[in-house]
Amino acid sequence: MAQVNITWVENKTFIGVDSTKHSVVISSADDGVGCKPSELMLMALGSCSAYDVVGILTKKRYVLDDLRVQLTGEQDADPPWQFRRIHIHYVVKGANLREDDVRRAIELSEEKYCSVAATLRHGAELTFDFEIVASTALLVG
Repeated sequence: MAQVNITWVENKTFIGVDSTKHSVVISSADDGVGCKPSELMLMALGSCSAYDVVGILTKKRYVLDDLRVQLTGEQDADPPWQFRRIHIHYVVKGANLREDDVRRAIELSEEKYCSVAATLRHGAELTFDFEIVASTALLVG
């Protein structure tokens, strides 16, 4: 069972600690000293999927030079400001990456492996696109 602990620091600032004792500062936009909770959720989705995509592509023996994930979320205008649409844009950099393999890695993450995506897709429309950047590094044999 997953467990995190949240401790109030002051005003609207909190410290979140995960089960491995790693921490993150959480605050409102007004306090501006930590991540906004709603954007922390987007980070959770992006990092969960990125973790899967890297794992899947490396199992296929691709050598990745970089992976960047940008998420944009559209929220309701009124409380509780639920996310209705979340778009994920992946930029994958590596040598000889095949478009079909990158697309399939992302689909597997979002449809099968990422627990955050599995949870969020029931309340928000999740979409994605990606781009591949060819590596300019020379392979040394």
